[in-house]
Amino acid sequence: MAAEGSALLRVLCLFSVLALALAARPPNVTIGALFTFDSVIGRSARAAVDLAVADVNRDAKVLNGTHLTVFAQDTKCSGFVGTIQALQLMEKEVVVVVGPQSSGIAHVVSHVVNELHVPLISFAATDPALASGQYPYFVRAIRGDDSSQMAAVADIVTYYGWREVSVIYVDNDYGRGGVDALGDALEAKRGKVSFKAPIPPEADAATVVDLLVQVSMMESRVCVVHVSPDSGLAIFDAARSLDMMASGYVWIATEWLAAAVDSTRPAADHRTMSLIQGVVTLRQYTPDSGAKRSLTSRFATGQRNRSAAVNAYGLSAYDAVWMAARAIDAFLDDGGNVTFSVDPRLQHETNGSSTLRLDSLRVFDQGEQLLQKVMLANFTGVTGDVRFSAASRSLVDPAYEVLNIGGTGVRRVGYWSNHSRLSVAVPTPTATARKNGTRVDEQRLYSVVWPGETTSPPRGWVFPNNGRLLRIGVPYRTTYKQFVSKDSSPDGASGYCIDVFKAAVALLPYPVPFSFILFGDGVKNPSYSDLVSKVADNYFDAAVGDVSIVTNRTRVVDFTQPYVESGLVILSPVKERSSSAWAFLKPFTLGMWAVTGAFFLFVGAVIWVLEHRFNPEFRGSPRKQIVTIFWFSFSTMFFAHRENTVSSLGRFVLLIWLFVVLIINSSYTASLTSILTVQQLSTGIQGLDGLLASADPIGYQVGSFAKSYMMQELNVPESRLRELNIDQYASSLKLGPHNGGVAAIVDELPYVDLFLSTNCQFKTVGQEFTKSGWGFAFQRDSPLAVDLSTAILTLSENGDLQRIHDKWLSPGQCASSQGTDVAADRLNLSSFWGLFLISGIACFIALLVFFTRILCQYGKYNPGADEVAEEESPVRRPEKLRSIRDLMTFVDMKEEEVKRAIRRKSSDDRRDRSIGSSAGASSFSPSTV
Repeated sequence: MAAEGSALLRVLCLFSVLALALAARPPNVTIGALFTFDSVIGRSARAAVDLAVADVNRDAKVLNGTHLTVFAQDTKCSGFVGTIQALQLMEKEVVVVVGPQSSGIAHVVSHVVNELHVPLISFAATDPALASGQYPYFVRAIRGDDSSQMAAVADIVTYYGWREVSVIYVDNDYGRGGVDALGDALEAKRGKVSFKAPIPPEADAATVVDLLVQVSMMESRVCVVHVSPDSGLAIFDAARSLDMMASGYVWIATEWLAAAVDSTRPAADHRTMSLIQGVVTLRQYTPDSGAKRSLTSRFATGQRNRSAAVNAYGLSAYDAVWMAARAIDAFLDDGGNVTFSVDPRLQHETNGSSTLRLDSLRVFDQGEQLLQKVMLANFTGVTGDVRFSAASRSLVDPAYEVLNIGGTGVRRVGYWSNHSRLSVAVPTPTATARKNGTRVDEQRLYSVVWPGETTSPPRGWVFPNNGRLLRIGVPYRTTYKQFVSKDSSPDGASGYCIDVFKAAVALLPYPVPFSFILFGDGVKNPSYSDLVSKVADNYFDAAVGDVSIVTNRTRVVDFTQPYVESGLVILSPVKERSSSAWAFLKPFTLGMWAVTGAFFLFVGAVIWVLEHRFNPEFRGSPRKQIVTIFWFSFSTMFFAHRENTVSSLGRFVLLIWLFVVLIINSSYTASLTSILTVQQLSTGIQGLDGLLASADPIGYQVGSFAKSYMMQELNVPESRLRELNIDQYASSLKLGPHNGGVAAIVDELPYVDLFLSTNCQFKTVGQEFTKSGWGFAFQRDSPLAVDLSTAILTLSENGDLQRIHDKWLSPGQCASSQGTDVAADRLNLSSFWGLFLISGIACFIALLVFFTRILCQYGKYNPGADEVAEEESPVRRPEKLRSIRDLMTFVDMKEEEVKRAIRRKSSDDRRDRSIGSSAGASSFSPSTV
């Protein structure tokens, strides 16, 4: 009984505690709402907040017994008014503020809620700076901020191959924050914001037109518009009046445009849609659900007589109220009390003499605990799964729909999410995407109808229509002016490189006004690295000339496709020398001579074996037969063998061998001719290794990158290097390293070829030890570099590039005298092993057939050898070694003798069998019995 009484007492105590806890819940909790009532976002948000509060109060599972009240204040799109309205909300002792919609107002109000410890849940403020630790009570209830939104815009720009964009934005915290985020996103993809057009928040139509005129004069035709939905359509109205909504332009609007379109009632659709045909915009992705469809239907019913419709911001505002309600419910479930206290600092500042009534503001004592409950939100709302990222205090898995506006509506062409990027598949949560192995590199969108009703993606840029000519730096060469230099023509420059550039520009589908500006003093060739640096520093727009494409230059500028193949070579002095008395041995390498001689003997021996039994010319004394083998072997080299082959196998082997000899003779003759007629020059330096191993001075052309290459890559000390003009090459090489000259010169192949065309006493040695080319240099990410590369390829394919080359750089009288090295003309075994293999296989097959036939004949010639061997005792077995000598004797016999012996033996065998059968028959006759 005592135990039962104790248990009953504990149950009564538990019920008492629960009753006290339920009684502790306040009957009413107040939250605030802060936004601009008369705005695209505000009209949708106001209705959504009202519906959310009503739904919360109807749901018995949330705020059990506690009524939720909301006080809404109108910020009137003003930071000052928004601050006043926020202070008035705080006087009502609200525990949460839903809003504001403006990033600028959010920055100001965040300071207020920080002091009063009231969580601020914004459904529309997207400035990424609000996520900093400076605003700990700011919570973003919208799915993604401008960082993710601009990442989506950058992915769209990159997807279509565009590099530069012009940004039109509202000049406030929201606009500037978005532009900064876009610049960072494009920079990560080697793009950039080339022009910024800030529009004052209260700009009139004339100001907008003036800014758009500046945009139209820029190079980029990709325009990103990041403004508010209330004033943004005026931009497209002005753009249409300036013919900027025509073909060739690209317009990308952030999510404000989708909100404006979604909020427009059908009666106003035609006017709105006619302004924005072909525009691509983003809209926050919210998965389709029954709750979303129900809210949209209720919203339309409640707003039947108004010009507002629900948009993505309204859906976020609805979830923000539910977020606050669930957090308050969890806070109260944990026994939390809602209390406010006086801030001593505010009391001290007012001291009863201020009319601002700041002393009426109270600090929410449990604000930090409630903020923690807000951050623990985990439910499914009308916008999807509602969960926060602790790092950014924003909802996880930001995603957008990519929309294309055309006709009387919008068409979805894809999606963007932070894990799959651009895709035509519906975004999935990050965890699901990782599980399914979603690939980021599978970027795809459906086709887009661009302004001007074109389906082909616009080029995205034109030559800027601002009256400015393209400033092109041209090297002022003083030597070999065939490549490029100053002249008296209107262009001020001429040469091979200039003609290639003009021909390429003529192939472009748009005009490119340019002017050539000489770079250099005209006394010596300029530094080409300095010329490239001028392009990188924006002093020149491009550099046209004999500019080599090397690694360190590609880091600061973009080059076109090479129009001349180039590379560093070694130029060395040479002298005439007489041919060697042993020059006839040089066509073949030592290995080739050895294998060829061995095969001559081997084939001769095979022919002797195959012909020995049939052909009397291959018989005789051993000395005569050895002489015959050697004579026949080497006489086939000149097809002068006098011995005839009579056997089929011998003829088969000889036919194949004579074909091999024909190929070898022809190759030997060609190689020897080349050596005797072309290679008549010799030099002390045979290549790069020999040049580096010596300590002799090396020359290089003024302004060439050869100096830096030899010092940095080949570790040649600077003391060995001599700077030379091309007209000093001949004299320096003739003087030599010991008389004030140089041992060799390292320069690019086109210069060396032009030099050698008129200087026959010099030549290149070794191989090219770099591979590069000449191209036109442009500033980084210049679209002209891509288009001119295509034009250069076209010039190469249609032959114009070669015709320009022949016009300026025709070969001279010494062009045909430049030979190759002896080593290059020598023939080695690797070129002929296939022929030797075929000949060897033919010999093997012939020998195999020959000896098989011999063994068959020998079996017929001596058929009783096996029987005799079996009958003989083991003691006499060694005597059978005679059979080997018999076989050798048999092999040495003439074919005719073998055949006669086989016929005679066969006749004897038949006679013996006949006599034996007759004798057997007589032994059984009756007379004998």
